[in-house]
Amino acid sequence: MSKVVASGKTIEEAVKKGLAQLGVSQDRVSVNIISQPSKGFLGLIGVKEAKVELTLLPESDPKPIQVKTASTLPLDPVLPEAEEIQSGLDPYEEAVKFIKDVGNSMGLEVTVDVQHAKDVTTLHIFGPDLGLIIGRRGQTLDALQYLANIVANRYSDSFIRIVLDAENFRERRKKTLEDLADRLAGRVIRSRKEVVLEPMSPQERKVIHSRLQDHPQVKTYSKGEEPNRRIVITLK
Repeated sequence: MSKVVASGKTIEEAVKKGLAQLGVSQDRVSVNIISQPSKGFLGLIGVKEAKVELTLLPESDPKPIQVKTASTLPLDPVLPEAEEIQSGLDPYEEAVKFIKDVGNSMGLEVTVDVQHAKDVTTLHIFGPDLGLIIGRRGQTLDALQYLANIVANRYSDSFIRIVLDAENFRERRKKTLEDLADRLAGRVIRSRKEVVLEPMSPQERKVIHSRLQDHPQVKTYSKGEEPNRRIVITLK
């Protein structure tokens, strides 16, 4: 079996099911998102599952993972086995090449600026119609970031972490989440009732926790399992 189609409540869940059917790790397949999960009114129970097609890559042709569209995936990549690490190529250049290839497959011509920092390297994406790459609430950008990390770490003998950004989305999203945290904290204080947020990625939950960690009247904690883990804001 070299190709499977799998479904799940999220893209991540569908991919995991497909990998289980093939019996391989994610770096051994290309991922094609057939359909995104859709949610009911006000983001309640999903009414349509995500569907993905996984194609097994030939042993002799370790191509970068390809994606046509995406949803939320974990941002810490699963690293390839030591013997699969490719040497002689720059991991950041390979990640940039991967991003450009994905952009081309979406009909977009993008450029990428590499910005190195102490613990993380940020790849800033520039070009027209970047909303397609960002996706709803950054879900496509997060998925592309996940895959770019896998690609880069194939060419590095030590772990490297890459963050993707486009149109300053990361900073704008952080500001949106901080405003949301402040607004919901006020609601908890007024109503004297806790508030449970919709599921968020670990990175977005961290923004909420950090924003309210020193709040004099409310506190936060997380409950549930990934990918449905949620933040609860409650009175101290």
